Amino acid sequence: MASVNTNAGAMVALQNLNRTNQELQTVQNRINTGLAVSSAKDNGAIYAIAQNMRAEVGSLRAVNNSLDLAISVVDVSLAAGDAISDLLIEMKEKALAASDVSLDSASRTALNEDFKALRDQISTIVENAEFNGSNLIDGSMSGGISALANAKGTNTINVTDEDMSLSGTILGLSGGTDIASQSDAAAAVTAIESALTNLNSALSRLGTGSKSLEIHKTFVSKLSDSLEKGIGNLVDADLAKESARLQSLQVKQQLGIQALSIANSAPATVLGFFR
Repeated sequence: MASVNTNAGAMVALQNLNRTNQELQTVQNRINTGLAVSSAKDNGAIYAIAQNMRAEVGSLRAVNNSLDLAISVVDVSLAAGDAISDLLIEMKEKALAASDVSLDSASRTALNEDFKALRDQISTIVENAEFNGSNLIDGSMSGGISALANAKGTNTINVTDEDMSLSGTILGLSGGTDIASQSDAAAAVTAIESALTNLNSALSRLGTGSKSLEIHKTFVSKLSDSLEKGIGNLVDADLAKESARLQSLQVKQQLGIQALSIANSAPATVLGFFR
């Protein structure tokens, strides 16, 4: 039926053109953002999963920062412990030399001054073995240091403190230890040997703790990378595919406009009936 009131062909052409324009807008949005799912209206289920995974990745970044901090604190403590070990070796050498009964007083005095300087240097090292306000070897952190181990914060990795101060449980030396006499020097040799044994054990424990932190940090980094890859698999757009689709839709849009134009001109044919 020919009618000027109702143009069914134009209606169909307009519906198809509108649908093409919507698809074209979707493709352009994917190209602009690089995402096939950029909001919940694109795909609610996938968007929710991706957001949960993004939250997990964000939490893992916090875990990674916590591990970095703990590793730095332990590494500073290890460096200080190595320096203290070297000082103890020198102190033992001085004390052993001073334990010689045939040593004259001038030489003994010189050795004692060197010994006391090395002894005091230990205290200086311990006091300055601090990172971000944390010191594992001065006896101030009785609980050691803990680092986050998972994204929920329910697990931690702990590294115990090691009191390396002169009078602490590891060295067990008095702040007034000297080698002013042959007997004092002999006693110092024995005390320093014990201190070295204890210090080596403490350094071993710290080294094990540092290695555990670094191993877990590597795992967390790999886990974070895997999650980010998983998010990409869920929401990233295939830009090569979208580029091809864009060209197809642009041609389809032009054809739709042409079809609508033809449909709109159809009522004009009615005039021919009255000529």
